[in-house]
Amino acid sequence: MTTARLVLADGTVLEGYGLGATGQAVGEVCFNTAMTGYEEILTDPSYAGQIITFTFPHVGIVGTNEDDIETMSLAATPGARGIILRAAVTDPSNYRATRHLDEWLKRRGVVGLSGIDTRALTRLIREKGMPNAVIAYEPSGQFNIEALKKEAREWPGLVGMDLVPMVTSAQRFHWDETPWEWGQGYGRQETSEFNVVALDYGIKRNILRLLAMNGCKVTVVPATTSAEDVLAMKPDGIFLSNGPGDPAATGEYVAPELKKLVDSGTPIFGICLGHQMLGIALGGKTMKKSLHRCRRDHLDESRLRARRREPAR
Repeated sequence: MTTARLVLADGTVLEGYGLGATGQAVGEVCFNTAMTGYEEILTDPSYAGQIITFTFPHVGIVGTNEDDIETMSLAATPGARGIILRAAVTDPSNYRATRHLDEWLKRRGVVGLSGIDTRALTRLIREKGMPNAVIAYEPSGQFNIEALKKEAREWPGLVGMDLVPMVTSAQRFHWDETPWEWGQGYGRQETSEFNVVALDYGIKRNILRLLAMNGCKVTVVPATTSAEDVLAMKPDGIFLSNGPGDPAATGEYVAPELKKLVDSGTPIFGICLGHQMLGIALGGKTMKKSLHRCRRDHLDESRLRARRREPAR
């Protein structure tokens, strides 16, 4: 008997076997092709509001631990809302494991589903874009499918949704932890060369560790910190972090402050959402676009260049 369902907004229903937390969650279905690092992926704040499909079939084989969590708050769960797997999770086989993935998901309130063709689902996402969906786990196997379809269909989606407030830090803090090393664990920064201020839109712990390893004295500040407060710390550089949600929505209040930082002449660098925030501050725009549409536009442009005999850019 199948005990889990993935119900897409277009009415498609996929059956599987539940794991993790019972109940249901609504979100946007995306995919990840990584072969390792599933605990880091599931706790990455950039995945807030999303249900992750793993294309690698054997997820969970090294268990979980308390060291590889990426969210700043170890107790919070601002990462993925759900997880979709090909194969059932086996018992972990790794000396660092402290908990089975199934138990770890239960404790963090993440709904899981296994037993479907995740690569076929990935192809659907690649061709049609990331669908809104409800993932549900009920041990009895009894579901109100029409209600789940309605919830998936009526969920507004991530376009226009600002999720940064739910993942950003509440206050300023300093970071000096360095990356994990074999036989030693995580270290501490002893000396620093650069003063870096990191604007937290949903920052990952290991990004901060790498900055500390490279001689940066890092001060993490909330996403709503003013340009004046950032510049008052006299940074050598400003880092704009990763994060979830619609960049255009977050940019409404972030971009004006970033423009002031750009005008100050202070070096700025960013990744993921932070890079998009920088683009918006400089006058650019963002939009959600499916991979299928991107490929089609590229092909259309290529054909147009061929007709004009123009060189490829």
